[in-house]
Amino acid sequence: MADYDNKIDDNDKMTLFLDDGTELVCDVLGIFNGGENEYVALLPEDADEDTEIFLYRFILEDEDFENIKLENIESDEEFELASKAYEEYMNTLEMLDEE
Repeated sequence: MADYDNKIDDNDKMTLFLDDGTELVCDVLGIFNGGENEYVALLPEDADEDTEIFLYRFILEDEDFENIKLENIESDEEFELASKAYEEYMNTLEMLDEE
């Protein structure tokens, strides 16, 4: 897994282009490894406490973060794996913050 944490900060955003033509600006919560894939967790910037986090398969096509590809997670099994990996990632960040 590549180390993205040193390149991601609280101001990082991604714009999702939805099937209906709308754009949704999201905060990047983190990029993390889950099994053989890497994933990204996104939260719409106008989210409230009931808004769900979006998880996508994350593919970095160059080291400059210029060509990023997001893929939908198609299976329930992969979504469970990505969700668990996200929880572990967040728990690790919390433990680092406590030190």
